[in-house]
Amino acid sequence: MSVKRTGQLGFGEVGLARRSGSAALERVSVLVDWAGFERTLAGLREAGPGRPGYRPLLLFKALLLQAWYGLSDAELEFRLGDSLAFGRFVGLSLEDEVPDHTTLCRFRNRLVRDRLLERLFAELDDQLEGAGLVLKQGTMLDATLIETQAAGRRGPGEARVDPDAAYARRSGKPGSTHGYKAHVGVDQGSGLIRSILTTPANVNDTVPADALIRGDEKAVLGDAAYHTHARQAALKVQGVKPRLMRRPNKHHPTLPPRLARLNRLIARRRAAVETTFATWKRRMGLNGIRYIGLTKASGQMLMVAMAFNLRRWAALQPV
Repeated sequence: MSVKRTGQLGFGEVGLARRSGSAALERVSVLVDWAGFERTLAGLREAGPGRPGYRPLLLFKALLLQAWYGLSDAELEFRLGDSLAFGRFVGLSLEDEVPDHTTLCRFRNRLVRDRLLERLFAELDDQLEGAGLVLKQGTMLDATLIETQAAGRRGPGEARVDPDAAYARRSGKPGSTHGYKAHVGVDQGSGLIRSILTTPANVNDTVPADALIRGDEKAVLGDAAYHTHARQAALKVQGVKPRLMRRPNKHHPTLPPRLARLNRLIARRRAAVETTFATWKRRMGLNGIRYIGLTKASGQMLMVAMAFNLRRWAALQPV
């Protein structure tokens, strides 16, 4: 299909954009090599009749804004037409027609269906490493529960609208969460997300842990949920330091002083990973999974991870 020509700003719009645009978005626009993402998205250009379609890169940037600010499709459509900073970031001028929420939804579903989000995440990871921001001193493992918003709440024994979501108790808090769990591997020092997997909420943290380990880090840090003798031995064989907290068991109800001291050291070093989830939920407005099914939930979390990494890039390397 033909592609809309967008983003031709007038002289007045350029000056106004400089005054009213978001500083962080401006930094991201300059730092990122968007051509790399455009090459990944090139296959989405389909020939066919009808009016010109939007450039895939424009729609992808719009979805990044959606994840960055915790917007619904309808809210994103409104902000693209209302905010000059949003329009400037994606490449829309005041005279350009804004993509509607159905267009944005179809594009996101296409990214999920064609497994392009994983490739886009890998492209961003390569650019971050090329910029020298990925330190590889250690990978901090952790997970957080995210309640589903796409289905009404149901009792544990009743039929659910979302068959992939599950119940899990919140650690140290009363009640339970119905939804999903995001498992992350975060680069120690930079705070960048290097790996992310989404599972139903009832999947134990340790199950997907090995898939979060990249293999090029010097150490792996995690709380006691991640410690197994097999994982510790495998990391040592790979030359990676296993910094995994220990927990008492029925044979040793009290940890010896050496292990207790080790736990305290690991806890202090891996505490930074909590900043990731705090940013998601408090600053990026991630208050739930918006879509039904594990595949779409995973897609949402990949977009959140990419938007988060762009925030960190702008903070770590301002221009």
